[in-house]
Amino acid sequence: MTATNLTAETAPEDLTEEWCTLLASCERSVPFQHPAFQAAWADNFGARSTYHVVTVHEDGRLLALAPFTRAGDRLRLGGDPEIFDYMDIAVAADADDSAYDGLLNALAAQPWRELVLWGLTEGCRTLRVLPELARRRGWTAEEDFEAVCPRVALPADWETYLAGLSKKDRHELRRKMRRFQEAGAGMEVYRLSTPDEVRAGLDDFLHLHTISRHDKREFMTPQMEAFFRRMAVDLAAHGLVRLFFVELDGKRVAGLLAFDTGTELLLYNSGYDPAYSYASVGLVSKALTLQAAIAEGKAVFDFMRGAEPYKYDMGATDLEVHTLTITRPAPP
Repeated sequence: MTATNLTAETAPEDLTEEWCTLLASCERSVPFQHPAFQAAWADNFGARSTYHVVTVHEDGRLLALAPFTRAGDRLRLGGDPEIFDYMDIAVAADADDSAYDGLLNALAAQPWRELVLWGLTEGCRTLRVLPELARRRGWTAEEDFEAVCPRVALPADWETYLAGLSKKDRHELRRKMRRFQEAGAGMEVYRLSTPDEVRAGLDDFLHLHTISRHDKREFMTPQMEAFFRRMAVDLAAHGLVRLFFVELDGKRVAGLLAFDTGTELLLYNSGYDPAYSYASVGLVSKALTLQAAIAEGKAVFDFMRGAEPYKYDMGATDLEVHTLTITRPAPP
């Protein structure tokens, strides 16, 4: 087994094929770990110069990979919790724990005092394995709560989903969906998924995003918009993006950008026309997207970070996200 540090000059794109193969072999992987997402973030937010990728191979096969950024004597998993909902080290499901040890061997050769692994879901393999391996080296490992990602386990059909809500929440959702449908003579929900479709739809999505709320308008800076445009199209090329629109009378009144992992639909961001706020367009558009996920046979609809009450009204329960901080003693 060989552990390798790839320098900051090595781009995520140079590893795309085997990186993607590795992600497909993990217990669970998310688009935030994808080289296209990582490259879009690093380029648009100036992280290339501090970006490092650590890999572990065995007999020519990539078994583990982790991107890091450096700030002084701290190494941190690549990304930003303001933009990434999850992160993790990518390790093949059939690899034994020595893959993690190989990763620590590579990291041990780097000059750092603190290693910050953020965005880790509770109970994930990294949290199960890495703390003990670090302690065996005389390093400390501390796990802290970071955030919650409310998620809905999806049943086979919409009526079963509704039946699983409380009586009050079921009544309210039905009432709001009925009122929304009555706001126009015709309603349509559809998704865009190819790179060309997503590219063409982004203008409308970004417009709906920025007009829907003041905080979203402030969030979508020119730098953030450039990131969204590149990230969405590049991930669409790998089949990971679903851009949903809700139309009333031929007008796009809501847009939702989601990631499709095959078994899960992850709602990344959304926007709507505030002229239709009276008809609960924000909530209803999310319900319609969840309904589409059920129709597609998804197992989970993930609202991702944030404990907004509407998520729980729609049946979500929390998945905790934790940070693992590993510290090693200063050299004598």
